[in-house]
Amino acid sequence: MSQLQQLSSSQAQKIIVLQQQLHINSSAPKGEQGVLRSLQHLGYIQIDSISVIARAHHHSLYNRVKGYREQQLHQLQRSGDIFEYWSHAAAYLPMSAYRYSLPRKLALKNGQQHWFRKDHKLMAQVLAKISDSGPLMAKDFANTKKTNSGWWDWKPAKIALEQLFMQGDLMVTERRGFQKVYDLTENVLPADVDRTVPTTAQHCQFLIEQYLQANALAKAEHFSYLLKGVKTDIKQQLQLMLGQGLIVQLQVGEDVYFARAGVEQLLKQKLSRTKVKILSPFDNLLIQRKRMQQLFNFNYQLECYVPKPKRLFGYFSLPILQGRQFVGTMDVKVQRKVRRMDILHLHLHSGNLAELLVPLAREIAGFMQFQDADSLVIEQLSAAENKLSRGQLKSFKQQLLQQLGTLVSVAA
Repeated sequence: MSQLQQLSSSQAQKIIVLQQQLHINSSAPKGEQGVLRSLQHLGYIQIDSISVIARAHHHSLYNRVKGYREQQLHQLQRSGDIFEYWSHAAAYLPMSAYRYSLPRKLALKNGQQHWFRKDHKLMAQVLAKISDSGPLMAKDFANTKKTNSGWWDWKPAKIALEQLFMQGDLMVTERRGFQKVYDLTENVLPADVDRTVPTTAQHCQFLIEQYLQANALAKAEHFSYLLKGVKTDIKQQLQLMLGQGLIVQLQVGEDVYFARAGVEQLLKQKLSRTKVKILSPFDNLLIQRKRMQQLFNFNYQLECYVPKPKRLFGYFSLPILQGRQFVGTMDVKVQRKVRRMDILHLHLHSGNLAELLVPLAREIAGFMQFQDADSLVIEQLSAAENKLSRGQLKSFKQQLLQQLGTLVSVAA
């Protein structure tokens, strides 16, 4: 067996960040076309309901499409260029990927268990009502349950709607106030969309190629992240694609990764060492936490699911990427009524404050504009492993506020 090509950790990080298209250049497409191309490249954008700042799907696109506006994504859904379904979680996907959603839909339709047991009678009634009345939301159906004790305590019609959506009988035409509007698939799906069910080999090859297109490097288990029943088939397809020369294996440290042939050519491209990006916790780059720890030495946990007394960094702490390295996290909440952004806790991993100061200030100012915030408050600062003294942190906060003061309205 020939020796595998070696990549250093820094080379692997550079390739991954470039492949994620996080650093927008002047030639990048804008507007709806830019949003669509970004979705086609990444394969999906995760949808999340948390709204202390702009929701995750908008945040992730903001970081990749210059001048991104939320209505651009909504218009693409209305025009049938993208659709909503399940990736590893709820997501927007390009319509070109529609046929690859069919294996999951058919499995669910043919008896595979989803979240709840099916009520076939109610599902038929829901379909009939939408067929007669047109697109409807869950609130348009009467609630026959006597209690509602939690997020998963859905009324029966909501469960039926989601079952029909997951198995492909319904699609989401739009969201109103973040609530789904459902219609019959035949009324939503564009006529020219490929509806051919892929073979197992075709489906697995699609998953492999799409993942590597977005993420550059992957172990076998990364391709099947949170997907049921495909691990063995993906491993077989990986070996077949290796034999065909469609993919290669590279070594990073002690670990072996799959990649597209020629991916190392990305090392010839420039990647700013100083430019800062404030990322969503659900950004495509970050979603597989173990992978990020292995490749970037970034141990990240989203603490909104952690009881408040046990949180270390905050309810919705956003990772901060500088160049190819993670240099901190920032717990943020937007006070929309007064158009103010609160940085509740800025936690720094980097000791190179001089290199971080100006790029971070610029990114915060741009992020505020995206959030429609006119003013800013910075509360707590801390540093990892006592890298910085209290005096250094206090001085950095003052300098950051001064820098931001030239860009936005700030308060100490």
